Amino acid sequence: MAQDSVDIFVIGGGVNGASVARDAVGRGFSVALAEMNDLASGTSSAATKLVHGGLRYLEHYEFRLVHEALAEREVLWAAAPHIIWPLRFVLPHHKGLRPAFVLRAGLAMYDYMGGRRLLPPTKTLNLTQDVTGKPLKPGYRLGFEYSDCWVEDSRFVVLNARDAANKGADIYVRTKVSSVRRDNGGWIVELDGEDGRRTVRAKLVVNAAGPWVDQVITGAMGKNGARNVRLVKGSHLVVRKLFDHDRCYIFQNSDGRIIFAIPYEGDFTLIGTTDEDYHGDPKDVRISDGETDYLLKAASEYFAEPVTRADIRWSYSGVRPLFDDGASAAQEATRDYVLKLDGDAASGAAVHVFGGKLTTSRRLAESVLEKIEGVLGKKGAAWTKTGKLPGGEFEPLSFDAEVRRLHKDYPELPATLTRRLMRLYGTKARVILGSAKTTSDLGQHFGADLFAAEVDYLVREEWARTAEDILWRRTKLGLRVDQAQTEALESYLAGKAMGVAV
Repeated sequence: MAQDSVDIFVIGGGVNGASVARDAVGRGFSVALAEMNDLASGTSSAATKLVHGGLRYLEHYEFRLVHEALAEREVLWAAAPHIIWPLRFVLPHHKGLRPAFVLRAGLAMYDYMGGRRLLPPTKTLNLTQDVTGKPLKPGYRLGFEYSDCWVEDSRFVVLNARDAANKGADIYVRTKVSSVRRDNGGWIVELDGEDGRRTVRAKLVVNAAGPWVDQVITGAMGKNGARNVRLVKGSHLVVRKLFDHDRCYIFQNSDGRIIFAIPYEGDFTLIGTTDEDYHGDPKDVRISDGETDYLLKAASEYFAEPVTRADIRWSYSGVRPLFDDGASAAQEATRDYVLKLDGDAASGAAVHVFGGKLTTSRRLAESVLEKIEGVLGKKGAAWTKTGKLPGGEFEPLSFDAEVRRLHKDYPELPATLTRRLMRLYGTKARVILGSAKTTSDLGQHFGADLFAAEVDYLVREEWARTAEDILWRRTKLGLRVDQAQTEALESYLAGKAMGVAV
């Protein structure tokens, strides 16, 4: 039952808001969270999808951020080994850019600061002999290979929210916070959403609205002159599969920036990202022709076969809500997070969250909780460092064994389907499959290997409402279904929303 009064109200259903809600409710606070759109529909689903230390941040002397991020790689991997897994990145030495000894030194520091237990260390490659050199131009001979991790970013957000809800938090999606006002040492939060208008009283508010954090301050909270966030746009291309091995590339560019080329969804390659200031409405962000040209040119500098517009299968863009530290260039602006406490227990306290990244979201949440406890007092202890996300109840190195077990229990289902479900849902795949013997037991087919059983689960357990929620955020099956199949899915969802038997 929805609570009319809570200890903490979180504004924003991106990775920071969902992580704060999860941590807080797990410590014993009563919590509600509101997201004006779908969970992870902004920045949190538009990143390069890495759990990484940020190798290039070393050049900007962000040692605290890099150290914290590196230490989080294996913590998050252990929490969600179904949606997070290790990757090996190949950094070719480009003559005329950073010298080889600088790359070696940076990677040695990366290994030293990382607190690795399971991730393998950096090694040197002869690209004329290693398989990773084959797709590259013949001039690249020396390379370095190091470890970071992949994450299904939007699913990471949803699973944090699901865990919070499992522990008692109220999660409101497609619900806009229209007003937040102080009242008698706390807050009155006015909501306008799927179930109409609602009022919730809160002792403390966390503003984790990402690119909209200043808008919450000036709009819903009614304050003037909030200028804390610098919006930096990052765009990505998904192109045809450019190479057959499972390793990734990190390429230096002549402007000092880097781009990644990463195997994506089995049949594609992800190329990104860009860095440029953005001054529009975050909801309208799109890749520009200039960014497309930039990414294609940067990739073609390395690959023997040029990457062209004809190779593009999809693109996406997002804006990073970086704290405005006055840096002159977008790529130099700090990626670290900044927290500001406004008010106190007597007047009503709010914590505003600026910046941050997926890799450090759990630690950011712990830092927010320190500020919350300074106002509301301490309840339970910090717990998320060893906590599991839903579906991740197995050891980090046991994923393939879990896939084999699932396929053994459902031998008549396609192995590609059982593996995909394990990758997205982990142990919860069994909830989706239930007693099914064949695909005909999974209900209506919507194209690719998407069936009604999975759709129903996403509606029931993961707040999915639209085909876009399902095809592009809960899964990436949008790359594999056509318009007619998408419309069939929309029709099915509309029927469910109206309570029609489907």
